[in-house]
Amino acid sequence: MAQPAPTKRQAPASSSTKQKYLLAYNTLSCTLWALLLTRLLLLLPLVGPSHLFGGTDAFVRLIQSLALLEPLHSLAGVVRAPLLTTLMQVSSRLLLVWGIAFLLPDAVTDGGVDGGWAWAGMLVAWSVTEVVRYGYFVCVLGRGGRVPGALGWARYNFFYALYPLGITCECWLVARAVWTGVAEEAFGPLAKWALLGVLGVYVPGSYILYTHMISQRRRVMRGKQRAE
Repeated sequence: MAQPAPTKRQAPASSSTKQKYLLAYNTLSCTLWALLLTRLLLLLPLVGPSHLFGGTDAFVRLIQSLALLEPLHSLAGVVRAPLLTTLMQVSSRLLLVWGIAFLLPDAVTDGGVDGGWAWAGMLVAWSVTEVVRYGYFVCVLGRGGRVPGALGWARYNFFYALYPLGITCECWLVARAVWTGVAEEAFGPLAKWALLGVLGVYVPGSYILYTHMISQRRRVMRGKQRAE
């Protein structure tokens, strides 16, 4: 009896659906962050950092709020990202875009240009990081893991400069909300102490995030060396 021709093994429907969802999510996120980065590069020469806030705060708040899905992805096992580091990064950014920029905008805009420079530096660090990160995942999901060499290099090397820049600017804006009295005036003395507590958490939190990326880079580089 003739044997039936072998058929290509198909992936489970749930796996295919998950991959399509993640590809759509990462493509959308990459596109939105790229639009923000473009807006930053256009506005900075025109209006300067001291007037950048009004043209970017609502947009970055929208984009960053979309990242609320990422801890859920980790919790549900949709991705393999560690829940702790994902929560730390998302929550710290939400504090900046909602707790500072939305509720305490004077911490960014009042009292000189240093708040504007910190806001600009933070957004540049975030947007470059996310364009690279989401773009990397789009290639992994949509191109069968074939990532352009330059993008792979950027993914595991840009953070050395971008993380310190972003974290420094974030801390500066939180500190401004304290020392200018904006937080205390708006919400009372407890707000000031809460933000001081946040600054205290930034020290171990930044160390955890930074070393996590270093360990990821080491693992990827080790895998490349074995492949070669």
